[in-house]
Amino acid sequence: MSTSHTTNSSFHEGPYSHLMKLPAGDLTVYASPQLFSSFDYKVFEMANNNLQIPGIRYMGYTPDVHVGVGTCIGTTAVWGMEDGYVSPSIVGSDIGCGMRVHLTNLHKDALKETKLRRKLVKAIDKYLPMEAHQRGHYSDIRLEHIVRKGLHGLPNKYIPDSYTPKKSTSLTHVEHSKFSFDEEVLNLVEDRTWHRAHRQLGTLGGGNHFVEIQAIEIAEENRKTAEAWGMFDGQVAVMIHSGSRAWGGAVSQTSSSAIAKAMGRLGLGTSDPRLVFAPLDHPEAVHYVDMMYSALNYAVVNRHLIAYSVREAFRDVFGTKCELRTLYDLMHNYAWKESHPEHGSVFVHRKGATRALPAGHPDNPRPYQATGHPALIPGSMGTASYIMVGLPGGQDNFYSICHGAGRIRSRSATKRLVSVDDFAGALGVGTDDEIVVNQASLESILDESPQAYKNVDDIIESVTGAGLAAVVAKCKPLAALKGAK
Repeated sequence: MSTSHTTNSSFHEGPYSHLMKLPAGDLTVYASPQLFSSFDYKVFEMANNNLQIPGIRYMGYTPDVHVGVGTCIGTTAVWGMEDGYVSPSIVGSDIGCGMRVHLTNLHKDALKETKLRRKLVKAIDKYLPMEAHQRGHYSDIRLEHIVRKGLHGLPNKYIPDSYTPKKSTSLTHVEHSKFSFDEEVLNLVEDRTWHRAHRQLGTLGGGNHFVEIQAIEIAEENRKTAEAWGMFDGQVAVMIHSGSRAWGGAVSQTSSSAIAKAMGRLGLGTSDPRLVFAPLDHPEAVHYVDMMYSALNYAVVNRHLIAYSVREAFRDVFGTKCELRTLYDLMHNYAWKESHPEHGSVFVHRKGATRALPAGHPDNPRPYQATGHPALIPGSMGTASYIMVGLPGGQDNFYSICHGAGRIRSRSATKRLVSVDDFAGALGVGTDDEIVVNQASLESILDESPQAYKNVDDIIESVTGAGLAAVVAKCKPLAALKGAK
């Protein structure tokens, strides 16, 4: 097959930006010299495979990059719309996985006592299903409305601010509240997928998904932006990480198999059989894109309903005057059409990469036109998370930044090399500042300990050093809830 050797003519090399001349094309990497030197050769081998997909115009890595299936997590890959390709491998299996932050009207002093943090965690556990076998509480929600209409498919009672439009943030403070697509594709979805996905609506899931209660520290240099977003020092915030659950998993599995068969008929392929892709106008690709958009609708609703459960728990503990206003919801696993002045209409894939638009960019939601939207970057249990805002320099990477800290150890290696005592120490167990978790045994979530991840501060330094985005606030964890397998 023919390969397309990409070149990045607008690239500006610096301490935090590197241009790799690989056999199949150019790879742009944003990372500090220390992080860059620590990358495993496999991430570059994987990039070279991705660069063999015909017509690719750009590929970039963020500093949290690590090996995934077919494509690294931390990838931005771009094709033109006229001769473009779509790849389920460069979207990821958890389609629409992303972040959500809600701001409360509480100060962290309200959660100063460890006993009260435990009470809050227990209350959230009551409302939010955490075990793999548990089902959500939303039997009165029609799943077909959700996958077709996104947040607009929810009954009004699940949009708690719908009766106060001037204060409403549920439908406006999100990256996208609804994706439109050819709904005929839904007729091909198996009954068991509808059943499983409906059961899982409003549930967290396992792995690296979480709900975290945090305290905000505003970055002084961006205080005006933080205050425009309704933030204050010491403010209690809720950060949520989850995706499209069984619905997205079924879409990814079914479409990857169908596209792999189409590749055989088209004579397409690379040295990695797990890397699947097809031309955008191919019937299997068209079907995948439509179904992917249905999964994006599911994902944003799933995070919304998780937040709804958390809101109910906060009100149980702190009373009905406690507020949980949406700051923002965005995704880091998807592909869609974008317009960029230097490149025209392009099809952008982000796998473990967060879009961070600067002030004045036309794609910002209306509430964030003047400031740029919040870019939500989680750390790891025991370490800080960050709320950032995009800068104009981000255009060099199609406004993509990191999506988190990025793993440095596999789950099995973490369990082998990290002790429960090490994990407990990272959480400050037994101290006044203990990060309270919902699991009775830390051993059950040992593979998600901070020791499994890169230092998030190093990741953020790379992003700011490269001029892609700036820090608006640092969020320190007070309590964390993880799903059990």
